[in-house]
Amino acid sequence: MEEHARARRIVVDCSDLGFCDSTGLNALLKARLRMRETGGRLDLAGLRPPVDRMFDITGARAVFRVYEDTARALADPAPHAGGAGHD
Repeated sequence: MEEHARARRIVVDCSDLGFCDSTGLNALLKARLRMRETGGRLDLAGLRPPVDRMFDITGARAVFRVYEDTARALADPAPHAGGAGHD
């Protein structure tokens, strides 16, 4: 993500992610903040149930725009500003 930090939008495909601890969550939150500082956004796609549950329990799911899969994320023509989740 560092090499694309000046992008307007990054979609992280989480479909192969079976586990995410506080270190992973922290990395995503920090990347999201860096993106916002430059006017960009970081979205997530394909959260699997164990990871989705952790994002929900910690409240992090409300901070990210979350899509069912990467195809849906990329098909969203004009993602809204802000962090409300989206399926």
